[in-house]
Amino acid sequence: MKSITHFFFACLIVIGLTACGFHLRGVSVIPFESIFISGNTLIISKDLRKSLITSNVKLLSSAEGAELQIELIGEESEKRILSLASVGTVNEYELFYRVHYRTKTLGQVTWSPVSTIESKRDYTYSDANLLAKNTEEDKLNEHIQKDVASGVMRRLSTLKPDYNSRP
Repeated sequence: MKSITHFFFACLIVIGLTACGFHLRGVSVIPFESIFISGNTLIISKDLRKSLITSNVKLLSSAEGAELQIELIGEESEKRILSLASVGTVNEYELFYRVHYRTKTLGQVTWSPVSTIESKRDYTYSDANLLAKNTEEDKLNEHIQKDVASGVMRRLSTLKPDYNSRP
């Protein structure tokens, strides 16, 4: 009887979510068939390449013939103290991760202005739980890096190819 109640409740939640228009964010649709990535190798480079391949984009080894060129300029990681306890020990930290890049489509003569994507998270800190808090910080850094990589993908999906310059 209990499992039937759980099943019924789960069905109600699913129906409610679909009725309000909720859907999971799928793979970003990139309007380019081929992309060349140049510049610096960043922490997110591997995730970005993997996401592009998942979106059925061909990654080229040279800029020749690429419908879109992405130049990864740089990245910044930062850890700031957010709050202190009355005795002067750190209570909270804020983690930042930024990526700077620019793009150029096949028909463009010049590069776009440098774009920056940033993600940040804050977390509580305690010296008593040093190992756990260091692990939490590592996991948060991984999460914000993946968040920035998916942000780059979302921005790339909004770019429009120049169909007049295609061969």
